Amino acid sequence: MLLVTALFAFTGVAFAAPVSYKIDPNHTNVLASWTHFGFSRPTVNFGQADGTIVYDAENVGASSVQVTLPLKGLSALAEDFYDHLTSADWFDAAQYPDATFKSTAVEAAGEGKLKVTGDLTVKGITKPVVLDVTLNNAAEHPMGKRAAIGFDATATVKRSDFGLGKYAPNVSDEVALRITTEAMVPKAE
Repeated sequence: MLLVTALFAFTGVAFAAPVSYKIDPNHTNVLASWTHFGFSRPTVNFGQADGTIVYDAENVGASSVQVTLPLKGLSALAEDFYDHLTSADWFDAAQYPDATFKSTAVEAAGEGKLKVTGDLTVKGITKPVVLDVTLNNAAEHPMGKRAAIGFDATATVKRSDFGLGKYAPNVSDEVALRITTEAMVPKAE
């Protein structure tokens, strides 16, 4: 908490608590990786993230996150793999076009660290997930000339919890999530 307060004082940026930020999809990656029969560790990126981060440096518990990940933004690096993952066999993107995350609790977890608990919904199935979060920076963005914030986060989820358990355990049931995001206060209209 002292780090965040000192950071705000050092930058000279006036951050009123709480501050609402719009997620920048161009600087946000939601990466999922798993093991494939022990031979490889594929990774996909859930791009085109859309959402809001509300951050209150003085009362972290009043902070929140709400994110939508359109499956049309899924980057699997090969068209046939994208088609495979978005098919009815896996994410069934025709019926469930988005995955979502909505926080239910945010708590301090040490210097510049947070635990963000929330509901992850994939294929219409909602399960609790805990994100281990690191605050990267909170300052005026040098290009946008507006208040900005950046975080990294990690979590592990079981794909079978979301109806995606095909081929487990040969294709690992546990999926590692790595997230990095930048968000800025929206432009005044």
